[in-house]
Amino acid sequence: MKILFVSQYFYPENFKGNDIVFDLAKKGYEITVLTAKPNYPQGKFYKGYSFFGRSEENINGVKLIRVPIYPRKNGKGIHLALNYISFVFFSYLAFLFRIKEKYDAVFIQQLSPVTMAFPGFWVKKKQNIPVFLWVLDLWPESVIATTSLKKGIVINFLDKIVRYFYNESDVILISSNYFKESILKKCDDKNKKIVYFPNWAEDIFESKNIINYKIPDIPRGFNIMFAGNIGESHGFETIIKAAEHTSGKDINWILVGEGRKVEWIKKEIIKRKLSNLYLMGRHPLETMPLFFKKADAMLISLKDDPIFSLTVPAKFQAYIASGKIVLGVLNGECSDLIKQSGCGISVPSMLDKELAQASIKLSESTMDERKKMSKNAKLFYKKYFSKKMLFKQLEDLLLQYYKK
Repeated sequence: MKILFVSQYFYPENFKGNDIVFDLAKKGYEITVLTAKPNYPQGKFYKGYSFFGRSEENINGVKLIRVPIYPRKNGKGIHLALNYISFVFFSYLAFLFRIKEKYDAVFIQQLSPVTMAFPGFWVKKKQNIPVFLWVLDLWPESVIATTSLKKGIVINFLDKIVRYFYNESDVILISSNYFKESILKKCDDKNKKIVYFPNWAEDIFESKNIINYKIPDIPRGFNIMFAGNIGESHGFETIIKAAEHTSGKDINWILVGEGRKVEWIKKEIIKRKLSNLYLMGRHPLETMPLFFKKADAMLISLKDDPIFSLTVPAKFQAYIASGKIVLGVLNGECSDLIKQSGCGISVPSMLDKELAQASIKLSESTMDERKKMSKNAKLFYKKYFSKKMLFKQLEDLLLQYYKK
């Protein structure tokens, strides 16, 4: 079976679609990836790449067609807009002149921006083949939640694009069950085939092999750790206040990662004289198990916005695959999963006092209680998010649409 995988982001950028592509290639599928020159998240081209260089590659038996792209730079304003637009523009040129093979299906990893899906639908129309759209981010809801754009021409335009993609998809895969209602509202066919296909944890979080890497010193005490992008959507205002509420309680709040909010957090640490909040900086994904080992609980947070209540951040699977206790401050599906699994405590989004109280409760829990939460985390992961299980389900689904 020959599959065209479409995504603006691909290896060496770290996204879940990499696992899908390389797993299918190992199983004998012929995979071609249409993607951009890697520049996420640093905002500049990775070493060895440039605007014009390395337009085609073969990695682990996978053919890559890379198109030029305007690098995202600081990820703001005009730079981000040009980044998004340039991928669509140069992908169209690739569609016209470089995509010459006949495929059996198109698989689209639809992250932000939603416009990255366009090339997949151009190929579908030309070759009359099925499209599998894996929705990892809802648009225009995400734009409304994270920008000053709430309505108007741009939002209406994006809504029309999204409706077109949903209606033209043969199968829509969703990373959160809560996505289904929003998607069906935009579909003309209310019986559209929608399949739950959640995130999974990278193999390193289940592996017993730990790499040799010197991580920063971690303070003594009960350590609550957040790992990932330190951006606007995670409600760090709440975490800052919770840290303030728990000063003097031998509870440490440790943030591993980089993002737009880092400089603001640094100022808040000084302003509030916080001695129990630590910024560890960005480190390679492969080193995360080393950090996780030093944490007593892992923190997951999202702002109080309807779009975020529909989302299950991928870090949740990494946390529970590692057998970590989870402290959540968020609404919706991920909060429900924390409670359902018994792997920790979840409080409503943006409630700093409740978050502080939950952190104190965890810090005062017995070793037996912590072991039980840790065990529950691992069992829940294996039952619902095992990569092997999910990939088998995906392969069966692809084969249903394969016309030999």
